[in-house]
Amino acid sequence: MNLIIRIIVTAGLVFGIAHFLPGVHVAGPFTAMVVAVVLGLLNIFIKPIMVLLTLPFTIVTLGLFLLVVNALIILLCTKIVGGFTVDTFWVAMFFSIILSLSQSIIYSIIGDK
Repeated sequence: MNLIIRIIVTAGLVFGIAHFLPGVHVAGPFTAMVVAVVLGLLNIFIKPIMVLLTLPFTIVTLGLFLLVVNALIILLCTKIVGGFTVDTFWVAMFFSIILSLSQSIIYSIIGDK
């Protein structure tokens, strides 16, 4: 049940952020749900590999390179999910920062770990 709540919350945030952030386009609520699932899968399977491969850059930048990794995950999601587009790398980075912060706030409110 926790997983379903997380997917619904993430889909709502993706849809809401896309509505207010220029450069991010989501075709509809169903597409936002697919984006939430694909982002979750990419974060489980691809992100650890990318973090491991970019570990020297992450250490040198004191962890700030993880923002680049998150933006690349968002851009990879745009290639996988039809109906979800992000115009530039910088928009993807800003989108990932807003999404991460808003997820943290929502999960702390609803008590999800």
